[in-house]
Amino acid sequence: MKTIKELLDTKGHDVFSVGPDTSVYDAVKTMAERNIGSLLVMEGDSVLGTVTERDYSRKIALEGRSSRDTTVGEIMSRPVIFVRPDQTVEEGMALVTEKRVRHLPVLQDGALVGLVSIGDLVKAIIDDQKFMIEQLVNYISS
Repeated sequence: MKTIKELLDTKGHDVFSVGPDTSVYDAVKTMAERNIGSLLVMEGDSVLGTVTERDYSRKIALEGRSSRDTTVGEIMSRPVIFVRPDQTVEEGMALVTEKRVRHLPVLQDGALVGLVSIGDLVKAIIDDQKFMIEQLVNYISS
């Protein structure tokens, strides 16, 4: 099974973040512009939390709050659920399933090295399964 590091090496290490004082409006605008569903909330090199479309819908829209007057720090999800680069994609999938999150920051020795989504994990698992099926078909056919 592929590791999170191998997944990041293929996918890339780009991470988008905002500071805790950023308005929720600006964070949602950034997510829309980049076609992503989550941003890390960071102060310097420290990951403080995450803000997602789900946070917006539940903590702003449903509560009747103003996205322009509310900061990301007020609604971000904590604690940060993360994965390490040496863990397997399967372990990452188990974590997103158990914790009911869709994005996992990748931390190595406390430093942020990337971010993986449930979509990234599913794609990696499907790719591994396709490879295994092809190998089995080739073995059986020969």
